[in-house]
Amino acid sequence: MTQYLIRRILYAIPLLMGVNVITFVLFFIVNTPDDMARMNLGQKRVTPEAIEKWKHERGYDLPLLVNETAEGVTQFTETIFFKKSIGLFALQFGRSDAGEDIGADISQRMWPSLAIAVPSLLVGLAVDISIALLVVLFRRSYLELWGLVACVALMSISSLFYIIGGQYLVGKLLQLAPISGYDTGAGAFKFLVLPVVIGIVSGIGSGVRWYRTLFLEEVEKDYVRTARSKGLGETYVLFTHVLKNAMIPILTGVVVVLPLLFTGSLITESFFAIPGLGSYTIDAINRQDFAIVRTMVFLGSALYIFGLLLTDLSYTLVDPRVRLE
Repeated sequence: MTQYLIRRILYAIPLLMGVNVITFVLFFIVNTPDDMARMNLGQKRVTPEAIEKWKHERGYDLPLLVNETAEGVTQFTETIFFKKSIGLFALQFGRSDAGEDIGADISQRMWPSLAIAVPSLLVGLAVDISIALLVVLFRRSYLELWGLVACVALMSISSLFYIIGGQYLVGKLLQLAPISGYDTGAGAFKFLVLPVVIGIVSGIGSGVRWYRTLFLEEVEKDYVRTARSKGLGETYVLFTHVLKNAMIPILTGVVVVLPLLFTGSLITESFFAIPGLGSYTIDAINRQDFAIVRTMVFLGSALYIFGLLLTDLSYTLVDPRVRLE
C-alpha cells in the first residue's frame, strides 16, 4: 500500500507543476504586467512612468524567467517566475495588487466557507443516499417513477432560482432567516441556515439520480440474490450489503470534493454576502486583482490534486484488491 501511495504522490507533483506553469503563462505572458497596470490604473492614457511605478510597487518590474543583470543563483531567484509562482509551493502567497496580505485573508475567510460547505456536503450526502435507497426499494413502482420525475425537475432548475426564491420566500415573506450578512461565533448560525438548506435542496435531483444508478447496479449482483435467498429482508439488504459495496464510487465523488470545500461557493457566498473565499475570489475578479486570482487558481488546483490523493487513500481502506496490490 505504501508503494501505491508513493506512486500516486509522484504522479501528482509534475501535474501540479504543469498547472503552475500554465497559470504563469496565462497571467504573465498572455496578459503582461503592462496590461495589468493599465487595467488597474483605469485610465485611457496612462503614462509609461505611471506603469513602471505600479509594476515596481508590486514586484512586476523584474524579468520573467532569467535576470541577466544578476549573477549566480540570483539570475533565477530575482525573477517574476520565482517570486510569484515558485513561492506558491511554499504557501507564500505574498500581497495582493491592493497591498493586502493574501495569506491572512485566506486564513480569515476560509472559516465562513467551511461553515457553509461542510454541513451542506454531510447533510446533503445523507439525504441523497437515503432518498436514493428508498427509490430503489420501491423500484418498478409509481413511487420510483414520480421520484425520477421530481429529480429531473429539480435538476432542470437553475441554482440561482433556488437562491433568489429561497431569499424571497424564507427571508422576505416568512422572515424566518436573514437574507444576507454574516456574524462570528454562535451568531453566524442564523445566517448559515438558509444557504445550507438551499445547497442541500438544489443538489437533491442530481445526487439522488447518481446514487440510484449505483444502487441499481448492485441490487442485481449475485451476492444480493444470495442474501435474499437466506431470508434477509429487502430493506436490510439495501441498507447494509448494497450500501457497503457501493462505497467505492461514493467515495470517489465525495473525497475529491472535500479539499475544494475550502475554496467556498462563488455564487452562494456572493448572493448571501458571506465573507468566504468564494466571494473573495469574485471581488478580486471584479476589481482585477490578479495576484489574488492567481493564488486562488493555484490553491484550487492543489486542493483538487490533494483530493485525488485522498481518493486513492480511501480506496485502500474499502477495497481489498488495492491493499493486495
